[in-house]
Amino acid sequence: MGKVIAAAAYCNGRKVADIRIDESSQWATRPDHFVWIGFEAPDENDLRLLQAQFGLHELAIEDALHAHQRPKIETYGETTFVALRTAFLAEGHIAFGETEIFVGRGYVISVRHGGSASYAPVRQRAEASPKRLAQGEDYVLYAIVDFIADNYLTVVEKLADEIEALEDHVLEPLEEGRIYRIYELRRELQRLRLAAAPAVEVCSRLEHADLPGIDKESQPYFRDVGDHVRRALEQIDMLREMLGFAFEAGMLMESSRQSLEASRQSAISRQLAGWAAILAVPTAVAGFYGMNFENMPELHWRYGYLAVLLGVATACSILFVRFRRAGWI
Repeated sequence: MGKVIAAAAYCNGRKVADIRIDESSQWATRPDHFVWIGFEAPDENDLRLLQAQFGLHELAIEDALHAHQRPKIETYGETTFVALRTAFLAEGHIAFGETEIFVGRGYVISVRHGGSASYAPVRQRAEASPKRLAQGEDYVLYAIVDFIADNYLTVVEKLADEIEALEDHVLEPLEEGRIYRIYELRRELQRLRLAAAPAVEVCSRLEHADLPGIDKESQPYFRDVGDHVRRALEQIDMLREMLGFAFEAGMLMESSRQSLEASRQSAISRQLAGWAAILAVPTAVAGFYGMNFENMPELHWRYGYLAVLLGVATACSILFVRFRRAGWI
């Protein structure tokens, strides 16, 4: 069993009664009256009751029951059916949902599935403006669609603050948590774009097409909603580019730091190799004379020891100068 959020009858822009679903069609057929019903996650029995009350088309009922519809607008006889994806920011993540709206002469029915902000503020604002609410069913449709589009902007603006904070730390070493969050934000923004983009086409049809339950005087309002969606899409694209830049800049900085570290390690390795080569000369000479052969010609030479020392020193000095010039020492 779904939840009836609100069900009320209106006349000339003012609420006249809270109503039961099984009596809603009686109120809808009264002169200058219309009913506005809001459902959350209805089951099949709920929708069959609405179908019996307003003669809703079977295909529209199936779409509203199973949800997971691509944003679209359809006409079924005297009923306009609108499906839109909704977005709501919850604990730093975007919760996606769906809203189906039935509009006909005398009734507006909204059906919510999944993540969505409450539509109570929409009803409150509408009831606070009787002159505009007196325009009837098409104004209610506009108010709901405008609220959905504004929520796209709200989600984008809240994410923008976090993305700007991430960008401020772009020159700092990339941590695993920050890399994951950048990826997660890019993925969610892409999903938001896919959810919001078709709403532009829906608003365009609402603005130009001759649809049941929508007067021509109300059509220009939907142009404004379309502009809201386009602005949200532009901001989504900008934020995705910012995240891409932040990730690429972070990776470049990390690569630069690794290169510098590798360069330092290579310099140390070269220094060690250079000194090892220099020390190899006296080590080799000492090893050679440490063999203690008795018949070595230089052993009986008065200046042999001094000559060896000078030779070792000369060889070490030459190696030192060459390694120094090569930058190894």
